[in-house]
Amino acid sequence: MIYLDNAATTLGKPAAVGRAVLDAMAHAASAGRSAHGPAVCAANILFDTRRIAARLFDAEDPARVIFTANATEALNTAIFSMGNYARHFAVTGMEHNAVLRPMQALCRKGARMDVLPTPLWRPDILLDSLTRKCREGLDCLIVNHVSNVFGYCLPLGEIDGILSQYGVPLIVDASQSAGICEISCRKLPSAAAVCMPGHKGLYGPQGTGLLIALADEVTEPFRYGGTGSRSSEAQMPDELPDRLEAGTHNIAGIAGLFEGIRFVEQVGTEAVAHHERALRRQLTRLLRGMPEITCYAAPKEELQTGVLSVTCRGLSCEQLAQGLAQRGICVRDGLHCAPLAHRTAGTEESGTVRFSPGWFQNSHQIKRTAEAVRRILSDS
Repeated sequence: MIYLDNAATTLGKPAAVGRAVLDAMAHAASAGRSAHGPAVCAANILFDTRRIAARLFDAEDPARVIFTANATEALNTAIFSMGNYARHFAVTGMEHNAVLRPMQALCRKGARMDVLPTPLWRPDILLDSLTRKCREGLDCLIVNHVSNVFGYCLPLGEIDGILSQYGVPLIVDASQSAGICEISCRKLPSAAAVCMPGHKGLYGPQGTGLLIALADEVTEPFRYGGTGSRSSEAQMPDELPDRLEAGTHNIAGIAGLFEGIRFVEQVGTEAVAHHERALRRQLTRLLRGMPEITCYAAPKEELQTGVLSVTCRGLSCEQLAQGLAQRGICVRDGLHCAPLAHRTAGTEESGTVRFSPGWFQNSHQIKRTAEAVRRILSDS
């Protein structure tokens, strides 16, 4: 099997991730509920994982690293919490439904959402539009740092510079950039929240995610319940992380996430990005030799990560993806839960086939994938 669907979930994990999950299931209980050994073991897992995540993302306070079930929960928490303060939101043209659907819910309650023009590979147009919108009185911007469809990497530093000038808070969807692109919370003064899954570029298990709650405006609880602290009070505790972590933690998953983050730290995000981009460049070069294939590839390296979307003349995306699946090659087809990104790029009707290599894929597999595409085209 050749797995090229890492933008959905990194299937290949470091061996230490699985070992940590099994060890936690055998030895860790519920954190914060008692002083016995298994409870202390669980508490240590949470403490260590907060610290290593804060270090990787250059966040000053590990207590503001909040565990969630996925990036969607992190984004919902941040967006609905910010909705108590902000009424005029803007989003980019690359947003995922994990942003658009909660925003639509806020709009039904009176909020306003503007979509900034975000044509592929033209960050200058986005930045100009953002500046104009800030002058009009924008309350909050939500940015998909890297498009899950096209791998389009938006200039987070320049976006932050504009927002900081106007005092506008930023919510970052780092679903496709965490573990691949450098993200320094200290270098993003406008960032109110950075949201990410654990199961993609951080190589952790599914069912894990992180919300780095940098501003108090994003600390309204999304879930309510027991925290093991201030149990006599009817309200959620004011202190983080307890305020945003009601209920029992996914200790086994978080133990695996710790090992995934440690792996990324050891390898280095720059090395991961370099490897994935090299494979994407190789695949682009091979597929561009086939006249039926259109590759959505950036003219400048820094504008795209390792994700490559293609369309195929004469075959639907579903037919091409199915043909690859029959040959043991795993990709994704369709709209990728991001219809706005397809609308922006003009692929809403067709969708795309997405290839997303990760750290554990290699050049030989890319060659085999391109050859499989060639054979599917010749057979059609």
